[in-house]
Amino acid sequence: QLQLVESGGGLVQPGGSLRLSCAASGFRLDYYAIGWFRQAPGKEREGVSCITGSDTSPVYADSVKGRFTISSDNAKNTVYLQMNSLKPEDTAVYYCTADSAAWGCEPYEYDFWGQGTEVTVST
Repeated sequence: QLQLVESGGGLVQPGGSLRLSCAASGFRLDYYAIGWFRQAPGKEREGVSCITGSDTSPVYADSVKGRFTISSDNAKNTVYLQMNSLKPEDTAVYYCTADSAAWGCEPYEYDFWGQGTEVTVST
């Protein structure tokens, strides 16, 4: 059974940092396109960062460039999202996703989703 489980969300003050983790089971992440998406209340789900292949560079939403970094540990079959200089507008539920054929960072391209982890940036 293919499964993605996110962790690491929480409440953080503006300017703070969090690292989200996404552990995969039932498949090898390094064979898949992987990504982090987020959805704020009342808004559509949006791509934060995606890696579509081992030989491709990660893509980032303009709103997080220079602040967020996606990475993976193939030995642990886990993907991470390091989030620095967090802003209140980063508040959302963050989802990890994977797909064997995705070529970009749009939600419709991805079939497998985790349950999400909530990030709140507030004083």
